[in-house]
Amino acid sequence: MTPPETDSPVDRFDTMVDGWFDRLRGTEPADRILYALTELGDFGLIWVLLAFLRGLRSAEDERAAWRFAAALAAESVIINGVIKTQFKRERPVVQEPRPHRMRIPLTTSFPSGHSSTAMVAGILLSQRSSRPTRIALFGLGGLVAASRIHVRIHHASDVVGGVTVGLALGAIARRVWPLYRDR
Repeated sequence: MTPPETDSPVDRFDTMVDGWFDRLRGTEPADRILYALTELGDFGLIWVLLAFLRGLRSAEDERAAWRFAAALAAESVIINGVIKTQFKRERPVVQEPRPHRMRIPLTTSFPSGHSSTAMVAGILLSQRSSRPTRIALFGLGGLVAASRIHVRIHHASDVVGGVTVGLALGAIARRVWPLYRDR
């Protein structure tokens, strides 16, 4: 381990945020909730479920759900197949046992795919949504992103990077291939 004075600003940021999460780790219901959120975020599951639940309303919403699933697949290819291969950052090292079971990803750490997917989902699913629904979508996305730090699968800077990339990809997707054709 390097002395703190030689750590980069990113390392100091990651250490500081990790310390904030140490106050919650090992407590219930925080562990149970945040581990569940991280699992629901695997493969964009929570977002695809929400899109297809909304797809039950009408044929137009069903088409939008399929477009959404395709957009998330493209986002995953960009994050996991392109961006992560450029950075090859190692994930945090965890010495102690985890309080709940979870899938350990095979990809590298930067940027967080869960965080990116959450922001893409927030942008795309907020199209034609009420303000309270938009707030709920981004709030849930923020919790999924934060869960990745809590469960020690990502550094805080990975999550910030994922949120940033996800907001950009979501904005591009909404402009280039919106879920709904404007009336």
